[in-house]
Amino acid sequence: MSDWLDFDISKYEARIEQSRRRLQAAHEFREGDTVACLASTAGSYWSWLFGVDIRDYYTDIDTQIEIQMRGLKWRYENLPDDFTGTGISYDPGPIGEAVVFDCDLQYPQGTSPFILRVIHDGADVEKLQVKDPRDNPRVQEQLARGRRFKERAEELGVKVPVGTGSIGIHPPLSCACALADADWVYLTMLAEPEVMLKLFDKCYRAFCLCQEYMYELHGGKPGTLGLADDNSAFVSDPLYRQMVLPYNLGLYETYGQQRRYLHADGPNEHHYRTYAEIIRLNHMDIGGWSKLRPAVEILKPAGCIVHGGLNNRDLYSGWTEPLRQKIRQTIRIAAPGGGFELAIGGETYAHTAPDVLCKTFAYAHEVGRFPLDISEEPLPGEDDGRPVWEAVTL
Repeated sequence: MSDWLDFDISKYEARIEQSRRRLQAAHEFREGDTVACLASTAGSYWSWLFGVDIRDYYTDIDTQIEIQMRGLKWRYENLPDDFTGTGISYDPGPIGEAVVFDCDLQYPQGTSPFILRVIHDGADVEKLQVKDPRDNPRVQEQLARGRRFKERAEELGVKVPVGTGSIGIHPPLSCACALADADWVYLTMLAEPEVMLKLFDKCYRAFCLCQEYMYELHGGKPGTLGLADDNSAFVSDPLYRQMVLPYNLGLYETYGQQRRYLHADGPNEHHYRTYAEIIRLNHMDIGGWSKLRPAVEILKPAGCIVHGGLNNRDLYSGWTEPLRQKIRQTIRIAAPGGGFELAIGGETYAHTAPDVLCKTFAYAHEVGRFPLDISEEPLPGEDDGRPVWEAVTL
């Protein structure tokens, strides 16, 4: 039997419970025994780590099951973060918009699948159809693959919980940037806002149809909502409030009345007050490019847990003193009083050395013990001259 099939998650119950306590303390704005840490490893990182082409991970169910199981096993045996997951689930990849809007996909070697753009002008926006996912063959095909993933894992004898996954899309701005070239979206927001609002309307309707269908299939209900709005980084806050906020806030008020989570790659500090005061986020992945101090000064006092603080590029040079300094100063600035999870913002990319990744989180737990005793130094990446982000302006 393959060693990954023999993996017994029950051996790690004590560690998982310890991590749950750390995460709970952070979420309750308390200090636990040490800072809560999460490494954002997933299918793309595992595929690279185990020498498998990411295309095979996404196209072959047996390969995906093996990679996820080997990743789960490797994580618990080697990576000393506070991950508490105990199972695997079907991962369709970043194809939601292609499936929902019936766009062509490409699966090139060495990278994740990507959508072939279908919108190039206002006429294409008019032609775009919003389908009920119940009657959409592409959606149904992916749901069937999710069921087959679960069936196949059971046939192979996987001993951990197995999920069938789900189908969803980004909120309207980032959804539009999946269907059209992002530069065209930003320029059209300024030059022809009526065209872009028409596209955002269609993206919003499609999001709602998918969300409600997933509740129907999986037995969920509104209350907690997470959005991934990467492209929000590249518009000014006035433009965001004018054209993007009404849609995102509408989604949160409809589906996230109790808990509101946001992931946003790219520098987002120019939106922090909007996120804190109007959207009232509870939890935010600030990505790998946003400044930390504004998150601590604006988001945390508003009751929003800050997730992040590290960038993949911090680890690329190896286990260096600048990396250790970045870990120490990030913890010193963000961890007091809880409300913080040290993480690589977004996800851990391929080619991040696994030994450096493991040392990063072991060191964080070592120096991040409460009460903190960390001397003040400059924060690499924030105190070394990087300019404040200047976004598109109206």
